[in-house]
Amino acid sequence: MSVRAFWLLGLERGEAPTVKFSRQYPTVEKRARIFNGKSYTEVPEERIFLSALLCELGMTDLDKNFVEHRDSCCRINKTSIYEITIGDGILWPVLVMTQNAVLYVCLPLVEQTLSPHPPLINLCGISAAFALLTGLMAFLNVSQRNESEMATKLAQLPAMLMHACPLGTPTDTDFGLMQTLSGSHGPQNSVSLVPTQKQPAWKPGTYKGKPQVNVSITEQIRSMQYGKKDVIDVWQEYGTVTCKCDLEGIMPTVTVSLNLPINGSPLQDILVHPCVNAVDSTILTFNSIDDMDDSLFNGPYKFPFTPPLDVFKLCCYTSQAPIPPILGFYQMEEEQQLKIAVNLKLHESVKNGFEYCEAHIPFYNRGPIVHTECKVSHGQLEVAREKSLLVWIIGQKFPKSLEVSLTGTVMFHGIGATNHSVQPNDPFCTGLTAYVKLYFRIPDYTLTGCYVDQHSVQVYSSAKPKIITSKELLSSEYYIWNSEGDAPIASRSLPS
Repeated sequence: MSVRAFWLLGLERGEAPTVKFSRQYPTVEKRARIFNGKSYTEVPEERIFLSALLCELGMTDLDKNFVEHRDSCCRINKTSIYEITIGDGILWPVLVMTQNAVLYVCLPLVEQTLSPHPPLINLCGISAAFALLTGLMAFLNVSQRNESEMATKLAQLPAMLMHACPLGTPTDTDFGLMQTLSGSHGPQNSVSLVPTQKQPAWKPGTYKGKPQVNVSITEQIRSMQYGKKDVIDVWQEYGTVTCKCDLEGIMPTVTVSLNLPINGSPLQDILVHPCVNAVDSTILTFNSIDDMDDSLFNGPYKFPFTPPLDVFKLCCYTSQAPIPPILGFYQMEEEQQLKIAVNLKLHESVKNGFEYCEAHIPFYNRGPIVHTECKVSHGQLEVAREKSLLVWIIGQKFPKSLEVSLTGTVMFHGIGATNHSVQPNDPFCTGLTAYVKLYFRIPDYTLTGCYVDQHSVQVYSSAKPKIITSKELLSSEYYIWNSEGDAPIASRSLPS
């Protein structure tokens, strides 16, 4: 599972594409010549390869017109694997991925003849090339404008590749982890990686630095509310506990306990990370499908584990929240003008402190908005730049009544209006089928009441670490459908 070569190509706007970094492996190239036989094509110089690749991808000004061998319906590329024509030969399989205006390109070794092309699923080199490119993408994931940071990381690559891809064979493609292990801007040398204790195979190094344990709980709530008597509103809550443990030593041990208040909703469908050493089997049997009483167990949920070096998800869970945090009602009627009314109510048990809270009201298949006459009881209303969306910025707090409302009319240019082609269309949201979508984040709060007490985190390590805990509630797919129109329904109440 080796690679013959790889390239990083810059695609800055307004500038000609350039090769930011490349690496070829002569020893792998010799093996390719033997394995491929008569179908072998030598890797050309950078200039020739760059021109051929951009031509194949249709990314040059000369290739804007139709090219039959590339653009014909007989050749529909369903993968990221391309065939690059180099003179009379063909380079294949060339894996191409893109991120932040950078093309990540890799040519893996195929240990057989290339004519005819063997099935991709049988090529081990594809997996090696994919692992190498995804590792590079994660390491170089910086803003396009931050050229200095990109240049710094590109300067680190030659030294890192000696460890990550020796002689063209990817062995450890977590470049960010290598940087963490080094404690500076390059990978550790072979001497510093020699441990005094037995090193587990899954942990390639040790941490050196200030000890710290960070535990974060993120709960997300989905909701579909209809405002109809014969349709049941549905909602689902699910949470994730994320950890980052910067601890010295080969095998430090940490125990994190998830606590619930007396009236908290029990955790269900718990999935734990493989690094968890042991867990009470009873808490893993509670799920949201079987009809079983899990209210008898209200925690604490203890998870002892030996942490990996990078950020990881300690566990995931679901919970049956009794109510959604925000109850909504949306009514849209179409007469001579489009009349809308939105009412939102924050439940009294939910923390009234948001980082942000917005209600987005999209209008599809109607043309651009030309005029609105709307009144909001709280916050402010804006028309989005694309003229097809109303954004109701509720702010960081609901009023004392915990209720807010929006009423008014909206007028559009119409279906035949100029520039209507740029307006969003939706084959489902036609007529009175419409929705309001809520976006909000409540810091230092969870709907289940789940929390991690700093003093309950047990760490067995050579130094006492700093413990940092946090929690938050986020909206996810939070819809309020127009009560006067049709909507996708997950369940309907039985007739009495």
